Amino acid sequence: MGIIILQLSEAKITYEKLGLLESFKDLPIAFFSLFAVQFISRIGTKKALIFSLLIVAVCSSILPFVKVFWFYKLWFAIIGTCFAIGKICVFGIIRNNISDEKSLTKTMSNVEASFMIGIFVINTGFGWLISSQYSEYWKFGFMGIAVLSVVTMFLFSRLEIAEPEKSSQREDLLSDLSGFVNPSIIAFLVVVFSIVFVEQSFNSWLPSFYKNHLNVNSFFALQASSFLSLFSYIGRTITAHIIHRFPLSKYYVSCVSLIILVLVIILGIQYFDSEDSKVILFLFPVIGFFLSPLYPVVNSKMIVQINKKKTNLFTSLIVIFSSLGSSVSSIVISLLFENQLLRYYPLYILFIVTALFSISLIYFRLIKKRY
Repeated sequence: MGIIILQLSEAKITYEKLGLLESFKDLPIAFFSLFAVQFISRIGTKKALIFSLLIVAVCSSILPFVKVFWFYKLWFAIIGTCFAIGKICVFGIIRNNISDEKSLTKTMSNVEASFMIGIFVINTGFGWLISSQYSEYWKFGFMGIAVLSVVTMFLFSRLEIAEPEKSSQREDLLSDLSGFVNPSIIAFLVVVFSIVFVEQSFNSWLPSFYKNHLNVNSFFALQASSFLSLFSYIGRTITAHIIHRFPLSKYYVSCVSLIILVLVIILGIQYFDSEDSKVILFLFPVIGFFLSPLYPVVNSKMIVQINKKKTNLFTSLIVIFSSLGSSVSSIVISLLFENQLLRYYPLYILFIVTALFSISLIYFRLIKKRY
């Protein structure tokens, strides 16, 4: 998304339209997630994963040959739906094999860390392509994603995946969802929404912020953003190795506090030195180190409390609220870009992180009382 926003903004597509583009990825995820649970249980986790990868491969192969903007909306809608299937499958596999809270956090941190390496490799690869003499063919980089999808399909086809036991009773979706209506779970979903809201403020829009406000070229904007992914990978990897030594809630709160500290330093540099200081280029990626552990830590702490048979359904709720957080965040950030208010970008993120900090404290207090 960050790459496409950066490139299409140069093609004179307005930031208002680009902000809505994120919604075409996230809203189908939110809409399809509940139905994905039944789809996965019907055809099996392995087949569902392979099916979603196949669709991604086909769509990524078509993208380079299409020039109309409306196709990007359709493309993101299809990719988002496949992402929903994939995420529910992966969370289900993890939960079906691990019951201990901290072991679950360790595994999820490792899985999410590999996700950040994927972002780092893609941003770096596209950065080289965009800055080369073949920059006009940047969309053909998606052919590489198609190849990776095919390779992953082959690997999954050779893998044995234990499927959860199928219930003989007919599932009532509304009845199962009503079982999740309690203050601690509602607070948890608000926390998930807020975490992804903050993450999306960086992931999709940081390259454009670097280029438009800090006046760096496209290559360096993408590379600097790649380092955000790299720091996120380091943060999640370290979390996976040391999480056994700390209470999850205290570790989480410490990470949020350090994010606030870095943002305060960035604002200090902006207001007492220069708004477009190049030091900011190197400070923003550091936030990834403390931001990245939040999502796997808070998810694992709640998922371990959920009955294994309802893991896929609960994961679909996580996916829905994550998607809504991503979509709303992108729309709000696009308004900052459209109205040329980029000087307030760090201040805006600080406000959101402070709100996340307050909501998280409420959540941990509720979950402590309930469990």
